Amino acid sequence: MDISRRDWLAGAAVSSAAGPDHPLTVDTHIHLFSEDQRRFPYHRNATYRPPAAPLPGYLEFARQAGISHAVIVHPEPYQDDHSYLEYCFAHEPSPLFFKGTCLFDPLDPATAGRIRQIAARKPKRIVGLRIHCNRARGVAPATSGAIRDRDLRDPRVKVTLGVLQDLRMAAQFHIIPYHAAAVLALAAEFPGVQFIIDHLARSGAGTPAEYAHVLEMGRLKNVVMKFSGVAYSSQEPYPHADARALVRQTYDAFGPDRMIWGGLGQTAPDYRKQTELFEQMFAFASAGDRNKIRGGNAMRLFWA
Repeated sequence: MDISRRDWLAGAAVSSAAGPDHPLTVDTHIHLFSEDQRRFPYHRNATYRPPAAPLPGYLEFARQAGISHAVIVHPEPYQDDHSYLEYCFAHEPSPLFFKGTCLFDPLDPATAGRIRQIAARKPKRIVGLRIHCNRARGVAPATSGAIRDRDLRDPRVKVTLGVLQDLRMAAQFHIIPYHAAAVLALAAEFPGVQFIIDHLARSGAGTPAEYAHVLEMGRLKNVVMKFSGVAYSSQEPYPHADARALVRQTYDAFGPDRMIWGGLGQTAPDYRKQTELFEQMFAFASAGDRNKIRGGNAMRLFWA
């Protein structure tokens, strides 16, 4: 990754300005993609085929940015092949710098065994199973192909959640608000599973009535909201001023102890923008509560 000195210094200025108010920064949502497509090819069911975002460049960026830990959210282009995730674990800069999520079909009878296998192979590394469900109202659930848009009301989802509960892993949901009611019901039925909702539940793809179910999750102590992907909840360009009210609503529903931060970028300009966005969106919160969202909560959830 080519980070110019000028760009980096501009980004570092933001980080340095935070000083003692921000002693810890954890990125809970990064995707990494190998340059070596022979060794780490994208899956035939890949939902998209991104350019490389390889480990060495990210590590240099994280070092300069002062990111202390990161969660690799295993991305859809690799589907259920976790080879590059395991490679990243093996080449991290310090012990347990990385944690990661896995991706398996929540309806597949083989999933229970496969989750147990990767957990045994990489102990204390896999923090959760990511489940994608972004199909619009009226679209039938997928039953095969790419691992996404399964029926969340299928009884086999509960079997998978039972495995996560046994292994003390999280269920990480990438949803639009239409599916929030189904996730809410599952979270209530499985209080022993930590539910993580990505990207403010992409509120821009739903109605206020649907987002009310997202906010209702805030009453459940086992649900955590991730502040990331703010553009999904905005109709305006950066800095997404129209999303401020929604962020405040979400904060009021979940509280500072059940929000985490992710998607900080992999370049100095992106990091600067995300840091400035964070400070603007949470300007109403105390420095201590911002610190929890910035990294303290993630350390407690994933590294304690």
